[in-house]
Amino acid sequence: MKEQKQHPSENEEYALVEAALYVAGRPLTLRTLASIARTSMKKTRHIIDSLSEDYSKRKGALEFIELNDGRVVLQLKSKYVSSVQRLAMRPLLTIGPLKTLAYIAFRQPILQSDVVEVRGSHVYNHIRNLKSLHLVTAERRGRSYLLKTTDIFADYFSLSHDPRQMKRQLEKMFKALENQEESQN
Repeated sequence: MKEQKQHPSENEEYALVEAALYVAGRPLTLRTLASIARTSMKKTRHIIDSLSEDYSKRKGALEFIELNDGRVVLQLKSKYVSSVQRLAMRPLLTIGPLKTLAYIAFRQPILQSDVVEVRGSHVYNHIRNLKSLHLVTAERRGRSYLLKTTDIFADYFSLSHDPRQMKRQLEKMFKALENQEESQN
């Protein structure tokens, strides 16, 4: 009797990897996924490749993306974002703290006093909020603090953990937004 090939979605390990990526809503490492699925890194690599291929063939709204640093994320394809964005829960940050966070990410490491000089004294509240969300760290430097983004920030925004690579990714994003704004005007 011929053995029937098991479909990936029927396999508990595949389901656990898919569930972890869905619930996390951010990029996860191969090691984390292997731990969740209670399997080897090699098997997890195979699962990710299979799931990525399945999602690609499906032509659905979700996609598997592997980042340059090897982390993997399950996310909504960009072409569907504008159609369903209003259904999303309230954003993590309002526009003011988001601008402050973008400034810190792009200029990091940067002194808090320099951020205040450029963005204004209202950023003290922004920075307090960003620290409470574990998106930035503050290390004492004389009378100020040295601000840097965290791995949580990089994961949440699907960016590299390497600051130089992150700056290049942010530059591309900023240019794309600038071009989008110009085309709308």
